[in-house]
Amino acid sequence: MRLLGNILWLILGGLAIAVGWALVGLILCISIIGIPLGLQAFKMAALTLTPFGKTVVYGGGVGSTLVNIIWVVLVGIWMAIGYVFAGLLNCITIIGIPFGIQSFKMAKLALWPFGAEIRNL
Repeated sequence: MRLLGNILWLILGGLAIAVGWALVGLILCISIIGIPLGLQAFKMAALTLTPFGKTVVYGGGVGSTLVNIIWVVLVGIWMAIGYVFAGLLNCITIIGIPFGIQSFKMAKLALWPFGAEIRNL
């Protein structure tokens, strides 16, 4: 089921969004200040490419929390709202519910990316 979900996800737009995240990551990594942000964009690209069968585990410490607070205020809240909206649209139909759940997973990562680790189930 994971394989089928990931294939459908890629066909229905996951590949384009993952490429977009990767490009944002490359652009952010041009400057030294942007490297930590670029690494988070690469993390989002990895989850967006094949979200089925992956989970996000949160860790980190005080440093991650402080940077996440800044992230939420600047960009995280808007990205998370976009993913929640996409998840709600997906959940309108029964067939779209698994895709909506993956969008909610990405919303959580978009809101709080520092200190998060993506793991296979």
